[in-house]
Amino acid sequence: MEPLEVDIAGALNMSQHEAGNGISDQLLVARCQSDDWAAFDALVDRYQARVFGFVRRMVPSHEEAEDIAQEVFVRAFRNIHRYDGRASVAGWLFKIATNLCIDSRRKRSRRVAEVPLEVDGSPVVEVADPKGDPEPIVFAQQMEEVIASALDSLSERLKPVILLHDVEGLSYEEIANALGIPVGTVKSRLFLARERLQQALSEYMGGDTSHG
Repeated sequence: MEPLEVDIAGALNMSQHEAGNGISDQLLVARCQSDDWAAFDALVDRYQARVFGFVRRMVPSHEEAEDIAQEVFVRAFRNIHRYDGRASVAGWLFKIATNLCIDSRRKRSRRVAEVPLEVDGSPVVEVADPKGDPEPIVFAQQMEEVIASALDSLSERLKPVILLHDVEGLSYEEIANALGIPVGTVKSRLFLARERLQQALSEYMGGDTSHG
């Protein structure tokens, strides 16, 4: 049997973020460092949905995700003059986000399981066309839930790697910088995370006689 290909972004209805038009990230940061705070507002507008989407899949509740996502930009604001350009702006922001998520998780006495359902206030799964065939929509929802549940069960070592690479589209080098680990470790953790997800999908498909 061929190994299942796990398209995280596709299964969760999240396309990898395309670079915005206009002013580059580096120029926006340079303007921020010259105390042009309108540029910081533009930076927040550019990244707030991505940061929230990432954080929402790292923590168990929408409310906690909102608090952490806000804190990411508070810390970025406070430390903008220390940004030296060696890391991408996206990598820098996700490094802050990852550290805050890990700190929050470690502070919780117990972890409450909750499947992420929203990104930036919108349902991950689009509302089905009532005139269409409901079966593919139901199956897509089930697959999304299986993948979301599998992601939620990953350890704090594996989860950020696969989210940053397969959903956010960061390079191995950017992830290594964000997490403070070697590139080789990024690759091995990504492999392990994908193996876990493939196992979850294989178990689901094996128990579903109506598809395959």
